[in-house]
Amino acid sequence: MQSITLALAKGRPAKSTIDLLKKTGIQFNDFHEKSRKLVFYNDDQSIKLIFVKALDVPTYVEKGAADIGIVGKDNILESQADVYELLDLKIGKCKFAVAGKKDHISDQGQQLTIATKYPNIAKNHFAKKGQSIETVKLNGSVELAPLIGLADYIVDIVETGSTLKENGLVVIEDIETISTRLIVNKASFATKSAEVQQFINLLKSTLE
Repeated sequence: MQSITLALAKGRPAKSTIDLLKKTGIQFNDFHEKSRKLVFYNDDQSIKLIFVKALDVPTYVEKGAADIGIVGKDNILESQADVYELLDLKIGKCKFAVAGKKDHISDQGQQLTIATKYPNIAKNHFAKKGQSIETVKLNGSVELAPLIGLADYIVDIVETGSTLKENGLVVIEDIETISTRLIVNKASFATKSAEVQQFINLLKSTLE
């Protein structure tokens, strides 16, 4: 059997994914949350685990640096990477939404300004509606943008909606439900088909 490389997003879903893998019998004994290491191996060295930034996981998989990636659907959509998305792990469920001030009225024919960490997702969503937009890419609290007149609306991930509420914003429109997904490099799916399928089947068995 060939070994496979698994790219895992740092952050909150990482621990849930590691716990899920443990249930299947896949263990990375030297892994702990505070470790600074970026590369780990399972007991029989058949799986190399690499820890990377969430937005980079689809790139590592698309370029073949990793055979499999586990990452949020938000990062898959934003990266526009050419990969196979094969499994929903149902971890970290939330949604993408358009939000803004309750009383904000925009002229339908006018170009909107959208503040977001996810410009590609925003552009694709509004393009489907035939709405022209300008995006303002922010890395911090996008909720501030409509409050200070930087943007008409925001496109962001919404979990409970409490942050929006506290800032006087409301969900205008839901875009898509997101959660943690498993993606596969297209070449690896052909050349390491047995190994990839076995890994997916192990994960599937814990989700049922």
